[in-house]
Order: sequence, then C-alpha cells, then structure tokens
Amino acid sequence: MGVAGQGLPIVAALALWAATACVARAEDANDYPTSARAEYVYGCMKANGETRQSIEQCSCSIDVVASIVSYERYVTAETALSMSQVRGNLGVQFRTSEQANSAVNDLRRAQAEAEVRCF
Repeated sequence: MGVAGQGLPIVAALALWAATACVARAEDANDYPTSARAEYVYGCMKANGETRQSIEQCSCSIDVVASIVSYERYVTAETALSMSQVRGNLGVQFRTSEQANSAVNDLRRAQAEAEVRCF
C-alpha cells in the first residue's frame, strides 16, 4: 500500500465526521415540530393576508425565528404571551416574571429580524 493508500482511511473518517457535524447542526436548526411551524405560518398569514406571497414570507419568518430562538425558548415566550392575557393573579405572574419577559423579548427580537429578512 502506497502513501496515498494510507491516507484514505483518514480522509474517509474526516468526511464521516464532517457529515455527522452537518446533520447535527441541521437537527439543531430544525428542532421546531412541524405543527409549531404550521401554527406560526397560519397566524402570520392571518395577520399579513392570505396570499401566496404571505405563505413565502411567513415560511421564511419562522425559519429565521427558529434559527435564532430555540424551540424551548419559543414555547416559553408563546406561553408567557398567552398567559399574560389572563385576568387576575395568574396573568399578573406572567406579565411580571423576569424569565417570561426575557423569553418574550428574545422572540420579539427574532421576529423583528425575520421581518427585515423576509418582508
């Protein structure tokens, strides 16, 4: 086996490692379930018109949001936004929670970035 033949296993191992790293990053970027993405696009389209263009823009928007905010953080923000509308003590707890406000602010920043990129 020549010198070139000895390097082949190393090259194959590096290629396998690179492919695995790319898949891991793709999984991280796509950790939002399809139903969450569909719900976001549906709400976005209701707010921006139900046209073919809004499908494209809203699909782009959730992709940008997903690239910036983890799904766990997204769920926290969505829950906080929903629960902050509840009247009484329970709603107050969500409106005044530092953790909830931080998650909502992260989501709003991601949505602002999506607006710039997609609309």
